[in-house]
Amino acid sequence: MKIFLTGANGMVGRNLLAAPAAHAHQWLAPGHRELDLLDAGATRRYIALHRPDMIVHAAGRVGGIQANLRAPVGFLLDNLDMGRNVLQGAAQAGVPRLLNLGSSCMYPRDRDTALREEDLLTGELEPSNEGYALAKITVARLADYINRENPGLRYKTLIPCNLYGPHDKFDPSHSHMIAAVIHKLHVAKVEGAPSVDIWGTGEARREFLFVGDLVAAIFKAIGDFEGTPELLNIGLGRDYTVNEYYRAAAGVIGYRGGFRHDLGKPTGMRRKLCDTARATAWGWAPAWSLEQGLRETYDHYLALRGEQA
Repeated sequence: MKIFLTGANGMVGRNLLAAPAAHAHQWLAPGHRELDLLDAGATRRYIALHRPDMIVHAAGRVGGIQANLRAPVGFLLDNLDMGRNVLQGAAQAGVPRLLNLGSSCMYPRDRDTALREEDLLTGELEPSNEGYALAKITVARLADYINRENPGLRYKTLIPCNLYGPHDKFDPSHSHMIAAVIHKLHVAKVEGAPSVDIWGTGEARREFLFVGDLVAAIFKAIGDFEGTPELLNIGLGRDYTVNEYYRAAAGVIGYRGGFRHDLGKPTGMRRKLCDTARATAWGWAPAWSLEQGLRETYDHYLALRGEQA
């Protein structure tokens, strides 16, 4: 199958192309220099020229709380424009199948129960990344609308929870939580720091999925596209407190110092856990434990720095 993958240089894209299952397909995986997805005309022409059998839209502008707070306009418009250009270009070229990657940021804030696919647009979003979330919601809805207007096309959306793993961004100003924690704890270990700061109380609960599990779900969807629900959560199915993530990462890294809570920093949403009942019924479940995923990610981090554990 000829598959056009957007975001080939991102964390999901790089892990997807490195997976053994990738060898069964022909991939179109242009980098930004070859194709700027913010250019609607260029995106439309690329899709029309190559005529892929399927598109996996994994591209996006991503970042942690600090990055989202600094540039909400960019996170909204860039993600919206990329999604719109890819989906409209695909529909105009008659690409029959498209798999869009959403984000659990699309769900309402501060729900104490696990978030089901039906919960989209039933409450207020988390303000710290609202622009990103609005873009992701709109692109998922656009996929639905294209399906309604074009019965021969099937465009579907996977909604992964927070991700971590090899090829994540470890720069503290742009990284998500686990990558930031690994970098912070490694530096503290090397420097012999007696303690590490944790934003807020550390009692907020988060769900993080190892990227290899999302890759497995994507390949299952590619192989069983007709059986894949049009909107599907891909998550770990359980969450941990921020404090627990710090302790687990410290155990893997070998940091033996203490922790201090910086109550002047935002805690973020109290809880964000995806309901995975639909994914379980579909026949998918995560395979990586938290410790296994952290160790794999830390090994990759050390390799990037040319260091050893």
